[in-house]
Amino acid sequence: LLVLIQVHGQGGVKFQNWAKTYGSSPELYFQPTSVEEIREILEMARQRDKRVKVVGGGHSPSDIACTDDFMIQMGKMNRVLKVDKEKQQVTVEGGIFLSDLNVELSKHGLALANLGAVSEVAAAGVIGTGTHNTGIKHGILSTQVVALTLLTASGEILECSESINADVFQAARLHLGCLGVVLTVTFQCVPQFHLHEVAFPSTLTEVLDHLDDHLKRSQYFRFLWFPHSENVSVIYQDPTNKPPSSSASWLWDYAVGYYLLEFLLWISTFVPSLVCWINRFFFWLLFSSRVENIAISYKIFNYECRFKQHVQDWAIPIEKTKEALLELKAALENNPKMVAHYPVEVRFARGDEIWLSPCFQRDSCYMNIIMYRPYGKNVPRLNYWLTYEGIMKKHGGRPHWAKAHSCTRKDFEKMYPAFPKFCSVREKLDPTGIFLNTYLEKVFY
Repeated sequence: LLVLIQVHGQGGVKFQNWAKTYGSSPELYFQPTSVEEIREILEMARQRDKRVKVVGGGHSPSDIACTDDFMIQMGKMNRVLKVDKEKQQVTVEGGIFLSDLNVELSKHGLALANLGAVSEVAAAGVIGTGTHNTGIKHGILSTQVVALTLLTASGEILECSESINADVFQAARLHLGCLGVVLTVTFQCVPQFHLHEVAFPSTLTEVLDHLDDHLKRSQYFRFLWFPHSENVSVIYQDPTNKPPSSSASWLWDYAVGYYLLEFLLWISTFVPSLVCWINRFFFWLLFSSRVENIAISYKIFNYECRFKQHVQDWAIPIEKTKEALLELKAALENNPKMVAHYPVEVRFARGDEIWLSPCFQRDSCYMNIIMYRPYGKNVPRLNYWLTYEGIMKKHGGRPHWAKAHSCTRKDFEKMYPAFPKFCSVREKLDPTGIFLNTYLEKVFY
């Protein structure tokens, strides 16, 4: 039987994530423009016994999006399909970048209530990995999804929401890219708003002893801890009616916060003991005075991730915040050879009912650790990584799905009460595992 394939895949495309820490060479790379084309790609994959991986912005700092078989990049399916002003909801194609959606929404006087640090990410990918920001009254970004449509391995389209295909909905709101191709997403929005950001210095002791006060005082509260010191930068972000203004300076943020930092961290790869000094120096240079900014919400939520880096980010029950952070601090003090770059970023999120959400049924604290790769050079991080993972596991932590971690199915079965439910939905929707890859095999096998 001759099948007329209309879609053309490119060979020889090298896929790399943003941090260039992971990459793969898919046999064929597709950029479909319609559901029909995606169906044909799936059909071709079935005939040739290949797997399929869907990618968006390719931002995940892990190999969750890598494949050597077929890769579907959704960038051409990026339209806003519907804006419902009454319900304050927007329906978009899965490939739309949040950076474009933010601008579109503001034309309609709407906004997403919460956003992560980066907006060069696709709507379907953001929810697929459990992207989050901070704010104890706000859930991870997936909690803003009220409906979605999923193209399954068999070519069927499922409409999912609280009321239709409810089980698939709770799985697909954080789908890991393994349930099918997310075609459309409907977000619950809020009226457009401006944020007033205030950053001010404090100490780790002060913040941890008065955590509840900080959480009550600011809607989107986070803090940055500078390892090898007591230094903390507290960041409050709250809705405001004041006009936009900024006390930040490009020169400082870029010349110092980017270029000088990268250079000094590169030198520290030869003299690791410099890191303690660098962390203190940069705190004094950039974070020791009060800084204020007012801008439209998404401009405050988004910030520069500086340069190439390795990150880990686990969510622990919020009541374990102090204990876990002090343990990490003690581990660094007791191990002079182990160095940690700044900042350790501490954020908070409301509990939810999404099966694979790190915040499933509990308010959580996310503790993000980072090791930069100055000029692409790798910095020894294994000791720090394993120490951190050990502390997180001990306190009931769950890793961020998009970031590098060493967990396997056994771990996830312990961490996630609804893990078996997710597995049964996945096996039903994708019985032959066409949407699996190496990363996902560790999760499910």
